[in-house]
Parts: sequence; C-alpha cells; structure tokens
Amino acid sequence: MEKRIKVKLTLEDGTVYNGYSFGMNIATAGEVVFNTAMTGYPESLTDPSYRGQILCLTYPLVGNYGAPGKTEENDLFRFYESSSIHISGLIVSDYSFEYSHWNATESLDEWLKRNKLPGIYGIDTRALTKRIREKGAMLGKVEPEGEEISFYDPNKVNLVDEVSTLDKKVYGN
Repeated sequence: MEKRIKVKLTLEDGTVYNGYSFGMNIATAGEVVFNTAMTGYPESLTDPSYRGQILCLTYPLVGNYGAPGKTEENDLFRFYESSSIHISGLIVSDYSFEYSHWNATESLDEWLKRNKLPGIYGIDTRALTKRIREKGAMLGKVEPEGEEISFYDPNKVNLVDEVSTLDKKVYGN
C-alpha cells in the first residue's frame, strides 16, 4: 500500500476536516455540496450541474465499482451524463482502492488522476452533510499537506457558459 498523504478540507466557516488523498494530489476550491445517492458516482461526477463544486458523497464506501469506459450509444456516452468530469473535487468517507464491475476500465483513483482532480477520503461525511444542511451551502477548499489555495466561489462566474456547447448538436433523426 502506498504512503497515505494527509489532506485537509476547510470550510469557509473555519471548520476543518482531516483526511487522505486519492486521485490527483493537488489543492482545489469550490462550493461544497453533497449527494445522497447509493450508486451512480460516474453520473454525478460528469453531471454539468456540479461544475465548480466539491462533491461529498454520503454513501459510506465509494470506488468499489471503478469507472466505466466511454462506451457510446447514439453519439452519447452510455454511462456518463456528459463527456467530461465537472466537479472540482470529491469527498468520501471510505475509498475502496480495489474495484470490480463488468463495465469498469479503470479505478476511480485512476480516473480522477487522468482528469487532474483530487479526492479526499477518511472524512466524516455524515458530520459534513449535517453541517451543510444546517448552515447551508458553503465554500470549501481541499489542501494536501504543504499546499494552500484561496477559497473560490463558482457562483460568481457564468457556469452555464462553461458547460454549454458552442455548436448545435443533433442526435437521431
């Protein structure tokens, strides 16, 4: 097993959660939000509505079914909501470094690294979710040991412009 790299999640209200890195070991910032789905993290990570957000998955174990390949059907990716990942970072309670699923082509860790996105595990996602529910959405930042980043508010930019296509696309007849 690799050496675990310490990472901290800091919320704009000063709350700090400590965890460990998976995916790309880089700092990131955005709005911290949560998703309570039990399955479907590839769809959530590629959902354009999460652009600029650090996504907390509340399901206790994430990564056990890896990441699917980009299989196309009718010129659309079959197992994704869009052609790329839109989150700024991923927060999970327990990350499974081993995966097994019929359509997995790589691990979630490898998928995040290939897309230059950080993940953090070992966080009490129940406590984080409760805090967000009570206080409302708030900005956050994920910082590996020795790295710092400023808070970033994605609500101050035109996110629709960032995730929208410039060209008209026609699917089917």
